Amino acid sequence: MAILMDQIKKSFGHPGTNGQNLVLKGISGEIKDGEMVSITGRSGSGKSTLLYIISSLDKPTSGNVLIDGVSLNKIDSKELHRFRNQKMGFVFQFHHLLPELTALENVLMPSLKADFDPNRRNFALSLLKEFGIPEKADQLPSQLSGGEQQRVAIARALVMKPAFIFADEPTGNLDSANGLLVLNLFKRINKEHGTTILYVTHDQVFAGMATRQINLVDGLVV
Repeated sequence: MAILMDQIKKSFGHPGTNGQNLVLKGISGEIKDGEMVSITGRSGSGKSTLLYIISSLDKPTSGNVLIDGVSLNKIDSKELHRFRNQKMGFVFQFHHLLPELTALENVLMPSLKADFDPNRRNFALSLLKEFGIPEKADQLPSQLSGGEQQRVAIARALVMKPAFIFADEPTGNLDSANGLLVLNLFKRINKEHGTTILYVTHDQVFAGMATRQINLVDGLVV
C-alpha cells in the first residue's frame, strides 16, 4: 500500500476551551499505488486539511500517516524535506509561479533544491511539449493565460518524477474547459506513469473522473 492513514484527527484552537474545533474526527484508510483519488465534501468538511496532512504539509493533532512504509511522525524536518522533494509533487488552486522567472525556469525550480541533473532541462522542455505549450518556455507567467499557468505548475510538480501528486482545488481558478484539460492531464499522468494522484475538488464532474472518491461529511468519511 502506498499511503496509510491511521486514526487522523485534527483540531484547531486551544485544547480544553470552547474555541477548539475538531475538523477531522479519526480518519483511517489506505490509498494504493497508482490510484487517482478525489476528496470531496462541503466547504468546511475538512477536505484540504486532510490533503495537507496526508501530503506532510501539516501535522495531525493525533494519528499518523505512513507513505511507502515511512512514518511521517518519525522523521525529522530535514529528512522530511528531502523525502517530500524526491517523492511528492504539489499543485494548488493558485499556481504560485515566480513572476520574474520564465515558464521553463519555474518548471525547473524543484530540481534546484536537489542535486541538479543536466538532463532535467530536457525533461522539463518535454513536459511543456507534452502539455501543448512548448512555445511558452521563455515567456513570463504574466504572458500566459490561467490555463497555461496551471499547466506550467503541473509540469513543475512532475519535473522530479514524483511517485505522488497532491492537488488542492487544482481547477478552482479555471473555467470549465481549462479545468477539464487539467483533469485529463492528471488522468494521462496517472495512466501512463503510474503516478498516485490525490486531489481535492468541489466539482462533482471532476470528482467523478477519479478512480475512487473519498467523501467527507463533518470530518468523517462517509
